[in-house]
Amino acid sequence: APPAPPAPPAPPAPPAPPARQERFAPLSQPDALAGPSAAARQDRLAGPDPLAATLRHEAPDLTPPPIAAVKVVAPHHASTGDALDVLFRRAREMHASDLHVLADRPATLRIAGDLVPQPEQFDPNTLEQLLLPRIPERIRAVLERDGSCDFALDHPDCGRFRANVGRQRTGLKLTARPIGAELPTLEGLGLPSSITNALDHHQGLIVITGPTGHGKTTTLAALVNILNHETAHHVITVEDPIEYSHPVAKAVISQREVGTHTKTFAAALKGSLREDPDVIVVGELRDTETVRMALSASETGHLVISTMNTPSAAKAIERLIDLFPPGDQPQVRMTLAGGLRLIISQRLVPSADRKQLVAAAELLPGSTPLWALIRENRTYQIASLQQRGKSIGIIRLDDSLAELVRSGKTTMEIAREYCDSPELLQTLVAGRPQVARPDGAAPPTPENQNDPESLQKRGVELGKQVLSRAGKLFGGENK
Repeated sequence: APPAPPAPPAPPAPPAPPARQERFAPLSQPDALAGPSAAARQDRLAGPDPLAATLRHEAPDLTPPPIAAVKVVAPHHASTGDALDVLFRRAREMHASDLHVLADRPATLRIAGDLVPQPEQFDPNTLEQLLLPRIPERIRAVLERDGSCDFALDHPDCGRFRANVGRQRTGLKLTARPIGAELPTLEGLGLPSSITNALDHHQGLIVITGPTGHGKTTTLAALVNILNHETAHHVITVEDPIEYSHPVAKAVISQREVGTHTKTFAAALKGSLREDPDVIVVGELRDTETVRMALSASETGHLVISTMNTPSAAKAIERLIDLFPPGDQPQVRMTLAGGLRLIISQRLVPSADRKQLVAAAELLPGSTPLWALIRENRTYQIASLQQRGKSIGIIRLDDSLAELVRSGKTTMEIAREYCDSPELLQTLVAGRPQVARPDGAAPPTPENQNDPESLQKRGVELGKQVLSRAGKLFGGENK
């Protein structure tokens, strides 16, 4: 047999890769890495890495640069679920009238009329996660449809709030108004006790007016509280939303909420006429239909109490009439001329220390002179009636502000910002009566009013007035 061929020579061994350079600086304190795991990690880092060595040998220019450390700093946003509760509690403790929370903006509290920023701030997603669970399920559809919604927010620790949630440029927005834990009283609000006289009527209309956010709803709750504890009436309230919950007392209180128990104020008023009410309380006279139903109820043996957003008592009467077309306005004047019982116009002004608000009220009770001005379409003369109507219970806004200044509850500078006439306010605070004299003389004083000369002048003036009135009565003219 032929001999076997010789075996082929073995291929040469590939060259050994270059020694791996150290990628990490040696530890400055090797004793700090105690334990076998730390020692094993140090050996692994110092050992050869064939793949990395091959890449550096074949393509040294493609070696990636070292990555610098990046520090991520979270913005100062409130992100915990109880951050909103902290604001509710702070609003209650600082006696704030309103709480404003906007996405990507610092929260603010309105204290004594001024906005005070707070450190809490929410991003849009966090604020939406905090607010949506607090909105009642039935109200969320209103938020999606109209872009805003109103509801009452019950907090287990901070009490009750009237809340409004709406959408704006940066996200959701919350406006919350704290509601007192106890039912208000006229004395606690600083309002005249003569207001209760209007509640003695079995029918008619009582209107509480003033700018938005000046305590109209609180005064309305105080009147309902009086009816609840002092009368055996059936009282039906229509509110949006229900703010104060009235307990069981002497009266029967039926509280209805727009959106929950009825669709609109007008629909609730129409249905209440068949529920045997004595008093009907309407949260706000917003439109013509609601005013029409309220006037109709006041004519059919019911006492109607409601609120309006007008700057004064005289403006409230004009707006009640102007809401109707010209053809219906004469009938509205006739209804108001006999059924208007009282108009309360109030302002909340900062106190002397600017830490709280005090109430200044304007009262215009129903009277024969007022009804005559309304019936004859001479409402522009109501201001003149208020100047001389103190004897029939009329209180001007400047009178109330002057009393607050004299008692030290507010200052003259603050009162000037809310008064109708700064000159009249100054006179009332000083206690000087404003008397108009036809001859320009000073009014008689106790020292000179009984001397012969003064008596003769007063007799002559009185005689002239009698002759003038007699001349007008008989169609002549006093010569």
